Amino acid sequence: MQIIVKLLKWLGIALVSVLLIAVVYLYATGKDFLLKGVYVTYLHGHKTAYLDDYRFFDNHEIETGTPQPWNISKEYNSVKITDSLKNIHDRWKSVAYMIIHQDSIWFEEYYGGYSDSSHSNSFSMAKSMVAALLGKTIESGQVKSLQQKVKDFVPELIGPYADSLKMVDLVSMSSGMKWDESYYDPFSITTRLYFDKDIVGTLDQLPINNQPGQKFIYKSGDTQLLGIALQRATKKSLSELLSQYFWKPMGAEHTALWQVDSKKYGIEKAYCCVASNARDFARFGKLYMNHGNWNGNQLLDSAYIKQSVTNTFSASPEYGYGWWIGKYKDKDYFYMDGHLGQYVISIPQDDLIIVRLGHGIGGKPRSNPGSAFYNFIDQAYIMLGDRIKEN
Repeated sequence: MQIIVKLLKWLGIALVSVLLIAVVYLYATGKDFLLKGVYVTYLHGHKTAYLDDYRFFDNHEIETGTPQPWNISKEYNSVKITDSLKNIHDRWKSVAYMIIHQDSIWFEEYYGGYSDSSHSNSFSMAKSMVAALLGKTIESGQVKSLQQKVKDFVPELIGPYADSLKMVDLVSMSSGMKWDESYYDPFSITTRLYFDKDIVGTLDQLPINNQPGQKFIYKSGDTQLLGIALQRATKKSLSELLSQYFWKPMGAEHTALWQVDSKKYGIEKAYCCVASNARDFARFGKLYMNHGNWNGNQLLDSAYIKQSVTNTFSASPEYGYGWWIGKYKDKDYFYMDGHLGQYVISIPQDDLIIVRLGHGIGGKPRSNPGSAFYNFIDQAYIMLGDRIKEN
């Protein structure tokens, strides 16, 4: 028995020693972000970022002003969801599903303890918001144009093509930056950016290796660099800008949160991580569907919005400026898209907005024709029935 006790003691000492060595190694090699990554994800039962992980990060508030509640349809929730849609929600763990038709909430349901006032991570839907902020800063003159050089704001850019990089290259995802867009690899630059405490310090190490403006390659780093440029151009945080230009004018009902790298630096994760709710996220779908006009007030230039929902590169018809683009049965649509299936889908022809938030999706619509994304659209049309007029 004494031998076993001694053995267990030495095994315990050895394990603690190995862990201490590992921690020292991570700090010495600049990979200490992995410690937070493990704590936030694996130690809380997840393999990747998730809807309510904002609780483990520092956040800036996106302040609201006078609320402008959505119109509620006279037929609100009068139609039950189909069995097929219920199965999809159950399988992929939806937390919100909303149908807005003719500027009124026609249907909404929440699941898993979420509600119309819950905070839920936007993930990459934030990219659409940052694209809108670029348009607004151009209108205000704080950014001269889409063609302005990024180095005017971020002079520390490195790489053989750093001098050529323009603002339009960032919003269209064509920077030429060296990047690894992986959400499940703990050593990828995307993972590091998510958990690191110094976003600018991380990006400063990444060169612009290829000629910008040549082709679309989806990179969270492009939007993050764009966000840094906008902060420096305006001398305001992205949270302040979003509140000033959109959250307050659109009458968002609830204060939102935007994850930042740390209290020390306070740089928003521009490529992701606005925590809000289905009703307030949907306001961007309405704004863009109405060409930048919000209840009679022109909040964003209509020409810029048209560019945003039109593909920049013929070889990549699926992306504009921060917005994804597609067709549903010959009807044009555009949408905000976030990790794990966060969607705000606008179908202008039918005056229709569909919002889905949840814990999973089963494949992106661009690469998987069987993605639940299409089911969310299909089932909305089935529920609406002949309320959708043939055009």
